[in-house]
Amino acid sequence: MREGSKLQGLYRPEFESDACGIGFAAHIKGRKSHQIIRDALTMLENMEHRGACGCEVNTGDGAGILIQMPHEFFYDECLKLGIKLPGLW
Repeated sequence: MREGSKLQGLYRPEFESDACGIGFAAHIKGRKSHQIIRDALTMLENMEHRGACGCEVNTGDGAGILIQMPHEFFYDECLKLGIKLPGLW
């Protein structure tokens, strides 16, 4: 750290930059739909900068969408494997 600097710790403002691309698609009442997923994928496809790059031709940049997986899905799949999950509540 420079002498006389008021900065402490590891934070260095000269390394600050704008945030990478991010999008958010949701229904304001929490309703799930295929349209929300389609909208999120369209948003992802149209982002110019997502914070990473697929520098090799055979790999991606790791960007994707995050969705809620229903408890019932995990419950049913685990039962097939002989694992009993507790109920939702």
